[in-house]
This record gives sequence, C-alpha cells and structure tokens, in this order.
Amino acid sequence: MAGVRVVFAAVMRRQTSFLAIEAAGAGPPGSTGPADPWLDPAHHLRVAAAAARTGADLLLFPDSFGAPDDPSAPALDAVAVAARVAPVVPRIGLAPTVTVTHTEPFHVSKAIATLDLVSGGRAGWQPAVSRTAREAALFGRKPAAAAPELWREAAEAIEVVVRLWDSWEDDAVIRDAATGRYVDRDKLHYIDFVGEFFSVKGPAITPRSPQGHPLIVLRGDEPEALPVAAAWADVVRVATTDARERVRAAVAAAGRDPDAVAVLLDIRADRAPEVLVDAVGAAVRDASMDGVTLIPGPDAAALDVVADEVVPRLLAAGLREPDSAGPTLRDRFGLPRADNYFTSGDFTAGAVS
Repeated sequence: MAGVRVVFAAVMRRQTSFLAIEAAGAGPPGSTGPADPWLDPAHHLRVAAAAARTGADLLLFPDSFGAPDDPSAPALDAVAVAARVAPVVPRIGLAPTVTVTHTEPFHVSKAIATLDLVSGGRAGWQPAVSRTAREAALFGRKPAAAAPELWREAAEAIEVVVRLWDSWEDDAVIRDAATGRYVDRDKLHYIDFVGEFFSVKGPAITPRSPQGHPLIVLRGDEPEALPVAAAWADVVRVATTDARERVRAAVAAAGRDPDAVAVLLDIRADRAPEVLVDAVGAAVRDASMDGVTLIPGPDAAALDVVADEVVPRLLAAGLREPDSAGPTLRDRFGLPRADNYFTSGDFTAGAVS
C-alpha cells in the first residue's frame, strides 16, 4: 500500500504505449498528521500530472484491506483517489484496485462505472482478493479462505460486475419530459445471476458507461488466479518472462484471442536510463512481451526521469510509438468498445473483451 509506483508499458503489436501510476493508499509508518502527503489531495494530483507529462496512458491505484505496519497510518480508498484525479488530469487511464473478497459486486459495479463516466471513458479496474484472517476480522462476515476458493469467488464477482455493466442498454436513458420518464424500462435488464457465492438480480442503478466495460487488469502469476485472468482480463501483469506463454495458452483455452490480451512484465526502474531502456528492449523484443511495467521508487520526482530521459530513449529505439490513440482507455489498448450481452445475446467470458 505504501509508495507510488510508475508503470510504463510499450505494446508493440498494437503500436500503443501505456503508463500507469500506483498511487499509495497509505503513507509510510509514522507519517500521519496534517503534513502527511498521502492525505493531501495535491500530492495525488502532482503524481498524476507528472505521469501525464511522460505521456502516460494508465495510472494504477493500489488498495487492500490489509492494515499497514503502523495501525495508525492512513489508508485511502483507491476509487475515490482516482475519481479525484479524473477531472483534472486528462487522457490517462485510471485503474484502481478494488478487492472483491468481503465486497458486494453490485457496489463495485457502481463505483467503477461511475469512474468511467466522470473520466470520460478512461476507467479500468484491478480486481484483487483478501487472504488473511486479520482482514476477514475487519468485516466479521466470514473467515479467511484458501486461494482456490478466493479466486472462484473473484471470478463470480467479476462476472456479476460485467453483467451489471451491461444491464442498461446504451440508449436506455431517454429523458422524455412529455411522459416524465427518465429511462426506457424495456432497455433495463435483470441479470438474474445465481452462483456459488452470489445471487444478484440487478439491474444496475448506473447507466452504461462510455467504454461499456472498463478495462480489467489482473495479475497472472498465481496458479489459482491464472484461469480468472485468462477468462476476464484485458491486461495481465506478470513478474517473469516465462509467464507470458502460460498466460497466452490459458487465454486460448478460455476461448479468447491471446492477441486481444496485453501481457506486461514488471521491471524495476531504479537503474540508469540506458540500463532501463536495454531492459525494456530485452523484454519486448527478445522475450516478446507485449509491454513492460516500470516500477520506480515512491517519489513522484522519479516520473521526471522517466519523462526527460527514459521515454525519449524508448522513442528513439522504436520501443514506444508517439501517442496517437483515441480518447478512451480501451482505445489506448487497441480494444473495441465492449458489446452488450443483452443486445448481442452472447455472454461468455470470451465475449466480454
């Protein structure tokens, strides 16, 4: 939760570049008080503006239910921070982490759809799970579970969220003053989902957002998480180059096109610019990764190094294309606007991207 992570991703196959900032949900131990930068809205705006100067495409906002080492340290809500940034910093995609364990998917659906609306179609979502007894005790609803159960629940939660995003057709809002109707009720749909963990009737109470489905970002390192990422993710983050082929094979097994899912490799950015450019080249060219995730230190000043030294070298080396993407986050990742299940008649995991 502590620190700020910067993510740059150069996706060669789509000739598209991505940059994400993971704005911390909590300050370092002992940093509480009026001077704590994590409690200052200007801090988050500075980080996002610095990322925008690099040509960033995606800001990742981490979050969890895990208490920081210092129980008195603040923990901020990632969706709320992203919503604060959205109207002020243009073009960058905004992907907060929302933990699905102990969280109702109806609430998640509303929060991320709202973020997509207020950002003009730049929202993403990083689903995560909550593993510990300490976190479970914060809610008191159920005990901690093992990874297989957590990820089965996560898969259900993601499906419910996506169905809720589709429960309003694009033209459901009619604003008919003559009849006093705001929506055409024939274009609102009950999702009637019944699964192992959730029973949700719907529909949502938020209109369908600009992207239809905000971008879904999942990690693909954990064996239990990989099938979920394969079925639902638009972007998969991995820690090692050998994970790419596992992800692509899993995506194909789920009935989806592997080329429609970007696989990004985490790379630490606390090294000389020349070394960093070489590392990006090795990942993208030699290891055939779709992109990279650069993770520098917690200081927003590190973004200036990325903007002034790293990005120009990446452009010169052909490892990043000049920014020419459309206005939405799905545009930036080369993805079409999502079809609506209720109008297309196809709701499988492979049909949602």
